[in-house]
Amino acid sequence: MTLRPGTPQDFGFIRAFASRPENKPFLTDEDDAVLASYITDVSARLLIWGSDTPRGFAIFCGIGDPSGTVNLMRLALDSPGRGEGAVFLRTLIDFGFGPLQANRLWFEAAGENLRALRVDTRQGFTLEGRQRQHAYYRPVGRVQDVLLYGMTREEWVALPR
Repeated sequence: MTLRPGTPQDFGFIRAFASRPENKPFLTDEDDAVLASYITDVSARLLIWGSDTPRGFAIFCGIGDPSGTVNLMRLALDSPGRGEGAVFLRTLIDFGFGPLQANRLWFEAAGENLRALRVDTRQGFTLEGRQRQHAYYRPVGRVQDVLLYGMTREEWVALPR
């Protein structure tokens, strides 16, 4: 599977994720104008994962920050539970430290998103903090913890290939 830049033709594919019941607690449904900003903003990348058919997407933000810190802001797979999560995330990690030249990748996750969190720690991310009762998630109607995960370039280099 490969990564390619997202285009406006991908917006329907991306927005369909947020409408799924299993994703509503964890994904924000952004309108086309916001998605378009990730394409035109030099500090962001909207990427589609898949060879012929889109299978997932991700958004990186903060590219070019003097600290070298890049936020893996949003990622989702079309059909989770098929064993592709680890490969998808590893592809994103390699992209972040490779072409984006990140010194550190980080993301935040809802404390109740257990499926995603298991994959993230197995791929080398470290739980760096927990913001307790931090964010109200409208689709589930309650406040959840926000978990902060990160990986440094040195940790990425040390990962098995």
